[in-house]
Amino acid sequence: MDQTHHFNQLLEAAAQDRPTVSNSGDLLRPLTHGVVIRPLTTHSDARGTVTELMDERWGYPDPIRSSYTFTIRPGVVKGWNLHRRHQDRYTLLTGEIELVLYDSRPASPTFGQVCKIVLSEHHRVLVNVPVDVWHADHNIGSRDATVVNFPTEPYDYANPDKYRLPIDTDLIPYSFGPGATGW
Repeated sequence: MDQTHHFNQLLEAAAQDRPTVSNSGDLLRPLTHGVVIRPLTTHSDARGTVTELMDERWGYPDPIRSSYTFTIRPGVVKGWNLHRRHQDRYTLLTGEIELVLYDSRPASPTFGQVCKIVLSEHHRVLVNVPVDVWHADHNIGSRDATVVNFPTEPYDYANPDKYRLPIDTDLIPYSFGPGATGW
């Protein structure tokens, strides 16, 4: 086979990556309407590190009324889920996850869009998930991921504000790929 022809054939069949960030590191894709990502600074010295996770001066409209931590095993997906009365506000402490959002809110400017946000211990952020936005957390790392959540309302044991769909639902235009496990 002609090597130049083969090279050109491969190149014609390939899809060129689209840019995902600007030269300054800003995301080029739109976030789901209402999502805010706030970078978290880790301060290091000879003793260790400190990372501020939440501060009322950052302008979040709802005070901290509850917090909890959860883990996700490697390769596992937690989701799809949706909250009707509260927002999730969380950050990743260890590991690496992909937060996948699907906006099915009829009046939203990002209706029908899927948004993926990678959360990593190497670049911590605080991200909120608005009311009525479907979301799932997929551990894309090689060890357990640890997340801290500061929901805008405490858990209601008598009437949980959580609605679920299976991770392989046809109702959301996204696939975690064959072999994805979780619920």
